[in-house]
Amino acid sequence: MSALVDRLVARILGLDVRLLACQARLSARTDPEALHDLRTTVRRLRSLLRPLRGLPGVEQLEAAASAVGDLSTPLRDREVLAAYLLEHDQPEAAHRRMAQMAEAYPAVAASPELAQLLMIVDAFPRFLRASQRQGLLKGLRKHIEKRLAKQWKKLDKTLHDPAHDRHRLRLLIKRVRYGIEAYPELDRLPKAAMPGLKAAQGALGDWHDCWQWLARAEEEADLQPCVAGWKTDLVKTEKCADRVLDKLDATCFKS
Repeated sequence: MSALVDRLVARILGLDVRLLACQARLSARTDPEALHDLRTTVRRLRSLLRPLRGLPGVEQLEAAASAVGDLSTPLRDREVLAAYLLEHDQPEAAHRRMAQMAEAYPAVAASPELAQLLMIVDAFPRFLRASQRQGLLKGLRKHIEKRLAKQWKKLDKTLHDPAHDRHRLRLLIKRVRYGIEAYPELDRLPKAAMPGLKAAQGALGDWHDCWQWLARAEEEADLQPCVAGWKTDLVKTEKCADRVLDKLDATCFKS
């Protein structure tokens, strides 16, 4: 048990350092990957925390991480769209959004949401150690394994629902994938699980981009030149995602 807690503390400290580095990179406004890395780090933190729910400090840290996620999601969406527009001969539309992002980066770095997250994550290892001394972490390994297994079963059920929602599947797949990466020593899934999850997440991500951009085009007139292509791509990405999900099902769920 002490070894598991030691690894948890080390991972939290590592994520704390990465968050601080992302904050500095965002403040400098020179790093196009800083926002993406911030979001990935927050996602890894939330995946680490999810199986720990009920322990002191977890609820507050989850709430702080969620707030940073909510703050950064529309900004990352705009960033991805700007990159697409630049690559597809829409430089004016791209540069308008890139100019907005130049102001957004330091705003995220100085945001109260990120400050709150950094404050709580810095204190969290002490909460873990205190919980350990008080005997609150007994059975932690089994608790985490049970939680990870529950997520896998939920994905299995959703994947086999004939009326499954691609948005929900995408979120579940991301949750399972990052849960495995958060606790690799507790991974009991098939060997094909990780590559299958990565492929499914990528395919559903491509579909989600098209779906989201078409919705934005209804409000943002400068996106109209892209609409016809996005409608075509939406059909293609739907079919591709379905094929990848079928493969995931065949390799990881069907006996």
